[in-house]
Amino acid sequence: MESEADAKTSRLSRQGERQRAISEAVMAEGAVRIDELAQRFGTSQMTVHRDLDELEARGLLRKSRGVATALSSSLVESSDVFRSGQQRAEKRALARAALEFIEPGQAIFLDDSTTVHELAYHISSRTPLTVITNVLTLMNELKGIRGLSLVALGGSYYNWCSSFMGGTTIEAINKLRADVFIMSTAAITDDTCFFQSEATVDIKRAMFNASAKRILLVDHTKFEKRALYSLAPLTAFDVVIVDSQTASEDIRRLKSQNVRVVVAEIHARSGESDYSKNRSSSSSKGTTHDSTHPAPSPISSPRQRREQNSAYG
Repeated sequence: MESEADAKTSRLSRQGERQRAISEAVMAEGAVRIDELAQRFGTSQMTVHRDLDELEARGLLRKSRGVATALSSSLVESSDVFRSGQQRAEKRALARAALEFIEPGQAIFLDDSTTVHELAYHISSRTPLTVITNVLTLMNELKGIRGLSLVALGGSYYNWCSSFMGGTTIEAINKLRADVFIMSTAAITDDTCFFQSEATVDIKRAMFNASAKRILLVDHTKFEKRALYSLAPLTAFDVVIVDSQTASEDIRRLKSQNVRVVVAEIHARSGESDYSKNRSSSSSKGTTHDSTHPAPSPISSPRQRREQNSAYG
């Protein structure tokens, strides 16, 4: 029975990897014939048609008359399919570093970022644990882990990010309190987290306000990007984990603002393609370095926390 579950997980993982690779190929070239995609990825045209149907339903491309055509929009870059293929080594390093801040017995919120999704492959080492999330792909990844209690947040389902959002989701979050919230961001501008979707910000703000400790995972490219809607300044987080390719001036600037910065070392995997590489085992560890002095004092009173939350709530 267990082997059947493992086979299904492996099949879904290969399907996700293939769809990501197909979407990146189409976005890179603008338009690609479906028979060429089947040949390129060593699969049948029927399988490629099914993959393209799913990607089209998510608004990532258009399929017409034997050709897959890329769509140029901010939704494409916001989609989980697109994001999952970006900075993969950095995301693995950040996720492993985040494990050091999770303790057995805690309740944690996990957001819809593909960086945080990497935690799913390692989090079994921290059970017993309660995980609260609005992300369907995370729910499917975590539901079979022994010792893990999964709280699945419902609401209106958004296919482009595989997540439930909206008023129903926020109402459910507001009734909960967690020990830790682990999240990532689309962009950092003026040392503040920004996102392309306002609905995403509303969900993350609710999780932020409902958590005792907030941890931000940021790869170095986020310091070079811009997005529309702000959430909170980096000074509002208890820990900011960056990868080892982050510019030294960015780290120094954050430290000067008393931000606790942890640097996660990237361990590149040579000889593996993005499409065919296997997931690292849940026991693998990353190298981290806390680049600051002792962390700033936590918010110690309900009044202090209400005052801070009101600044971005």
